[in-house]
Amino acid sequence: MLDTGLLIIRVVIGLLMVGHATQKLFGWFGGYGLKGTGGWLESIGMKPGVPMALAAGLIEVGGGLLFAAGFVTWLGAALIIVTMLIAIIKVHGANGLWVTQNGYEYNLVLLAIAVGVAFTGAGAYSIDALLS
Repeated sequence: MLDTGLLIIRVVIGLLMVGHATQKLFGWFGGYGLKGTGGWLESIGMKPGVPMALAAGLIEVGGGLLFAAGFVTWLGAALIIVTMLIAIIKVHGANGLWVTQNGYEYNLVLLAIAVGVAFTGAGAYSIDALLS
């Protein structure tokens, strides 16, 4: 049961990260693409915007795919953790906790899940388990 739970958590969170990344990279799922995301990043002081958007998107894709697959899970979790820390510090932290006020609640949940799985391990239904 634990392994099934870890699989569900990893796949849902990992694929959500990939989806979020495709908003930045390609404008999918209502996102703004590299140019739009880059412009917004510049507006909050993260320059140069387009390369920063590209880096953020690639980190989110990589972290999400590794996390979902349970492959080098600690690295996937670390990439998610770094991304969420930056989102909290640069975007949501000043707004307080609650997501209804554009706060960092959602980022904190994703960060906690990534930390928890990193400490717990990916479980039996993972590439990490197949390779060990």
